[in-house]
Amino acid sequence: MNAPDKVISDAPKAIFLKDYTAPRYLIDTVDLHFDLHDDYARITSRLSIHSNHEHSQQNQPLILQGERLKLIAVKLNDQLLTAGQYQLNEDSLTILDVPAGFTLEIVTEVKPQENKALEGLYKSGGHFCTQCEAEGFRKITYFLDRPDVMARYTTTIVADKKYPQLLSNGNLVEQGELEDGRHWAKWVDPFKKPSYLFALVAGDLAHLHDTFITRSGRSVSLRIYVEQHNLDKTAHAMHSLKQSMRWDEDTFGLEYDLDIYMIVAVDDFNMGAMENKGLNLFNSKYVLAKPETATDADFDGIESVIGHEYFHNWTGNRVTCRDWFQLSLKEGLTVFRDQEFSADMSSRAVKRINDVRSLRTVQFPEDGGPMAHAVRPDSYIEIGNFYTSTIYNKGAEVIRMMHTLLGKAGFRRGMDLYFERHDGQAVTTDDFVKAMEDANQRDLTQFRRWYTQAGTPEISAAGVYDAATQSYTLTLTQSCPATPGQPHKEPFHLPIAMGLLDAQGADMPLQLEGEDAATGTTRVLELRDAAQTFRFINVAQPPLPSLLRGFSAPVKLHAHTSRTELAFLLGHDSDAFNRWEAGQRLAGEIILGLVAAYRDGQAMTLDDSFVQAIAKALHSKLDPAVVAQLLTLPSELYLAEAMTTVDVEGIHLAREFVRKTLAQRLKADFEQAYRANSVPGTYRFDAQNVARRSLKNLALSYLMTLNEPAARALCMQQFNSADNMTDSIAALAALSNQDCTERALALAAFYDKWRHDPLVLDKWFGLQAMSQLPGTLAEVQALVQHPAFEIKNPNKVYSLIGAYTRSNPIRFHDISGAGYAFLADQVLHIDTFNPSVAARMLGALSRWRKFDATRQALMQAQLQRIIAQPGLSKDAYEVVSKSLA
Repeated sequence: MNAPDKVISDAPKAIFLKDYTAPRYLIDTVDLHFDLHDDYARITSRLSIHSNHEHSQQNQPLILQGERLKLIAVKLNDQLLTAGQYQLNEDSLTILDVPAGFTLEIVTEVKPQENKALEGLYKSGGHFCTQCEAEGFRKITYFLDRPDVMARYTTTIVADKKYPQLLSNGNLVEQGELEDGRHWAKWVDPFKKPSYLFALVAGDLAHLHDTFITRSGRSVSLRIYVEQHNLDKTAHAMHSLKQSMRWDEDTFGLEYDLDIYMIVAVDDFNMGAMENKGLNLFNSKYVLAKPETATDADFDGIESVIGHEYFHNWTGNRVTCRDWFQLSLKEGLTVFRDQEFSADMSSRAVKRINDVRSLRTVQFPEDGGPMAHAVRPDSYIEIGNFYTSTIYNKGAEVIRMMHTLLGKAGFRRGMDLYFERHDGQAVTTDDFVKAMEDANQRDLTQFRRWYTQAGTPEISAAGVYDAATQSYTLTLTQSCPATPGQPHKEPFHLPIAMGLLDAQGADMPLQLEGEDAATGTTRVLELRDAAQTFRFINVAQPPLPSLLRGFSAPVKLHAHTSRTELAFLLGHDSDAFNRWEAGQRLAGEIILGLVAAYRDGQAMTLDDSFVQAIAKALHSKLDPAVVAQLLTLPSELYLAEAMTTVDVEGIHLAREFVRKTLAQRLKADFEQAYRANSVPGTYRFDAQNVARRSLKNLALSYLMTLNEPAARALCMQQFNSADNMTDSIAALAALSNQDCTERALALAAFYDKWRHDPLVLDKWFGLQAMSQLPGTLAEVQALVQHPAFEIKNPNKVYSLIGAYTRSNPIRFHDISGAGYAFLADQVLHIDTFNPSVAARMLGALSRWRKFDATRQALMQAQLQRIIAQPGLSKDAYEVVSKSLA
């Protein structure tokens, strides 16, 4: 179904990778002067520019990007230009006649206090701040706003003394006071960077200070800036930063390069954080934490994001991307680095499980939907829409596969060569792969298809044991479904880590035919063809294969494994990830079988063997954090992806039936697990205590499915006595899905206690949005009008509207379509002031083809309503038009 012709004729135009050309001009130095006032900001930029020798034609017009700017003056080589010497339109400034080398001075004015898109220079909580990735710098001044134009920046900030902190990139070199109650600071960044890495902050902020001594003996000043009342929530962020710095030195030999490293927490921020050189701007959600206000998951998230942005100093800043099609060059690589850092800081198994769970519930659906795109896309309309799970998480999996294929030492050699070749440059994903190839004498030509082909490959596995020859033959075949613009896929280069288990569950030695001896119990098979056969010899008994250990490739695996065999793997596999995977497959098959029974009008029953498998896992000697993962059923979103047509009600009812049945049959076991893992004493964020809390609170959630007085009393006791947010929010979450008096009392008490803490209230909004009770939509609609809800704050939008539409399928996909209409209303409103956030909300409607005919029509109708809206942003238009195509 197409949009109206008048909308199509005015459609924004796509940008294509094939049309990339080097910039006509390059900028050597940028001298910025910011004069900040409460109602406006005047920016003077002085640029040293020269023509790029890669262009054969010289003396071409200089075209600078700029949006929503008031132009005050332009000077070329200190001569004021008149209107006839340049052209100005709504998104560019063109200087018609320029020499081969020159100085250009531009004066612009903006109004930060009116900037609700949160891109460029804006105010948050009374503080000036910036967000320039991807194309926000053009909303500050006219510029060659593209990542392959790298320059050295000097920034001078002048503001009233009520903004005592004046911060920017690099090192502080001068500061002083002026006679009119104002003051100034000058920062110099000695490293070349693209404009998207520019940052500025001016505000009245407190800070936590610490020092880090690099391996070469340099002293680096560390500062985390927050509002005064949040200063007591910064210790964990500082600890995470120091851990990150040490880890990067130890693991990759990378040392920080400036005299100061600063983080500033900002309440209004579209994304998680930004890696601006030496001055990271963070969504306050990923900085502020203390036990009373932040959960274990929050502490984990802060550690991960702090690490991610710090690691960007080398993988993103020192070496950046040539163009935005190469975005995964920095993001996929840095996500892999932050995943490895977090795994080293906590449970590697649990970290891997959580990363794969996110991949499957977000990226796999993205790969199978209308917005599917390669890790290196061919085109885009609005680059903000391509900060996706494919770029970040699948991109990280591509890096991980290289790590698996080359080994730890080989990967490190490739990284070293990458920095040796490209430090200070803007490069491509091909440049990265080439460094890996050259450092290891490996041909990764076929592997490059991971960057150019969209979609999730599917692997089928079949094994045959020959007792006479004591051999086991494993045949692997691969395919990949068609995606928009890519009907046919060539075979990928896939690392398949695997093992073989004997009848006692022990790993068997692995010896491939043609090898002299067995080499370990886990092997990485390299699948390159559409079908390949691997023959193992000296296999003394029929084995049970353990395939795709550690999730060695981001694929969907189809193996003919019986439920008995899955239960055996769940109980014995030495690979913790594959234990979890066996449990997920087993539970998934059972739940989807119950969905079929529900559709056929049959009664649901749960086989006792599954209950016993869960009981065995519950009582195992494994790390409690791993046990909690084993006991967590596949989510409704994950189960939906396994169905050709999603049965919204069936999935929900079947999954809840399994949870409730397990709680009934294992009630005493869950009660014992709850007691055994209750952590006495003061809250500590460490692996052991996090693990115990995770299992304890999972047990509580199972018990609460029974909605019995004793379970409710236990929940309220934990809620009332908890000295930490992890236990408090777990109890409240368990109550939020039950229609009982305790629910209302706990929600009211939570709000009353935390009404003045915006981040904690985000949790309160989110729990209500995710409630499975029938009246949830009405509650969410009422909460949008709540005094504590601010629709112009992205965190509030994500915590309430986002949680309802993305994490509550049974209520969002109500057959009435009311949830779809609600989302469309909110998107159209948000799009008028923050297109980036509006576009992010649209993903919940984009996969309408997965649903039944009634829901398809209802979702299509809302998408049509959105695309017909006059003045719809490029951001929203791209998502809607591709969804309807």
